[in-house]
Amino acid sequence: MDIDWFGHSCFRLREQGVTIVTDPYDKSIGYSIPRVRADIVTVSHDSPGHTGVSAIKGEFKVLNRPGEYEVKGVFITGVQTWRKAGAQGEPKEENVVYVFEFNDLTVCHLGDLSQVLTQAQVEALPNIDVLIVPVGAGTALNAAEAAEVISLVEPSIVIPMHYQTPLEVVHLDPLSKFLKEMGVTEHAPQDSLRVTHADLPREAQVVVLDYKQG
Repeated sequence: MDIDWFGHSCFRLREQGVTIVTDPYDKSIGYSIPRVRADIVTVSHDSPGHTGVSAIKGEFKVLNRPGEYEVKGVFITGVQTWRKAGAQGEPKEENVVYVFEFNDLTVCHLGDLSQVLTQAQVEALPNIDVLIVPVGAGTALNAAEAAEVISLVEPSIVIPMHYQTPLEVVHLDPLSKFLKEMGVTEHAPQDSLRVTHADLPREAQVVVLDYKQG
């Protein structure tokens, strides 16, 4: 599998000849998505930073609700979770966590998850090989909460997202807070991640990706 990060919560997953793009954004958050085609596009919640599907090329299936799906041989489960309530007591907003099950790898994208998963939610998940997790607070998990979710899910590889970068307009915490929480003292950002089941480490490993821009 090849995994690329386009900034914020947007990733491209490529495996088995299928391309998935998660949470595409519009330019209002500071990033610019490269020209990319997809077979499947997932949207975790209704927000400009996550619903920019018009930036994606090709004929693709959009998933934006909880449920079980099979698209082009990929099994996808959308799990209902919630974001933090808005100002003045506004009702909480739904967030959809997506689990992608390929032949020998399972990837979980947490979207804008803002509350630590319950034990029941964790038990409902399959074994997760790669966990893509928000770490920069704002409307999503902060560093300590992200670390707690990782300890519950027990993935092999952790990819942080949704944190402050030079392009990010939304005010978020820096990546360094999360790395300190995880006890990571050295990291070398990678241009992309290529991983197979045989490559999976025995203990959780944090992989930091550089964001690709259009």
